[in-house]
Amino acid sequence: MPTTLEALQAEVLRLSPKDRARLLDRLIASLDTDTEVEAAWDALAAAREAELATGTVQAAPLDAALSRLEARFPG
Repeated sequence: MPTTLEALQAEVLRLSPKDRARLLDRLIASLDTDTEVEAAWDALAAAREAELATGTVQAAPLDAALSRLEARFPG
């Protein structure tokens, strides 16, 4: 008899918070199957890191960045 979603959920909720977090990470990773998109994000992150390291760009303080985002996307 196949396991129902509800039974599986009940079993997962009996796990420790640490184990549930590890399981969640693995489940999310299993959904990330577009290798081209992942490679593009990795390349963008590496380029941004290099810009910071060479001083090409300056990092913005977190509160300033959040303020700009809140102004751009209110609500």
